[in-house]
Amino acid sequence: MDDKNVREFLEDLLVSLKSIDYVRPEDVPNIDLYMDQVTTFMDEQLSSCKRHEDDKLLTKTMINNYAKNNLLPPPEKKKYTKEHLMTLIFIYYFKNILSINDIQSILNPITNKYFGNKDGFNMLDVYNEVFSLEEAETQKVLKDLGKKFKIANETFLDFPEEDQDFLHSFSFICQLSYDVFIKKMIIERLIDDLNEKKKSSEKKDGAASDSASKK
Repeated sequence: MDDKNVREFLEDLLVSLKSIDYVRPEDVPNIDLYMDQVTTFMDEQLSSCKRHEDDKLLTKTMINNYAKNNLLPPPEKKKYTKEHLMTLIFIYYFKNILSINDIQSILNPITNKYFGNKDGFNMLDVYNEVFSLEEAETQKVLKDLGKKFKIANETFLDFPEEDQDFLHSFSFICQLSYDVFIKKMIIERLIDDLNEKKKSSEKKDGAASDSASKK
């Protein structure tokens, strides 16, 4: 595999990554939306993330379930604010790799503290802070993918030539899958640590409350 092929791969990949650019804050409506408008907005903004044309990104049922499971603050008079939409975008990305319980563990502390906050930081500030990392992160991902792609095309060289294209792709997929597997394990470990700290804090608060009531 020569450097030219790797460079061409990265250039094609960069085009693909740009097409799935995150939803910018200025693209999120400043007016409250009804459910149909919310699903239309999400379909339009995240259409490049679809694997198949008829895939549904976020349906009414999904959104209602998120509200019932306390992932999404309830709408105000059946209308969803800009902060609702930003929260839904977080949920959309998380739900592809995490369980509902895990999403609750990391998202609820954010929405409880910053959603609708009028005095200080709010969900817009959280959203801007996280997605400001996108450009730098994209460059890191491209560099890592280029390295993996080159390694994959240097495997199975002793196998029949007619099988090598498929085997190179298989090798590349295996590397990417392992990468995702490890990162998912790390995320789950971090969430478990956060949950343990929360439980420990609640026990201390409960013990302190009991002690104060006995005095």
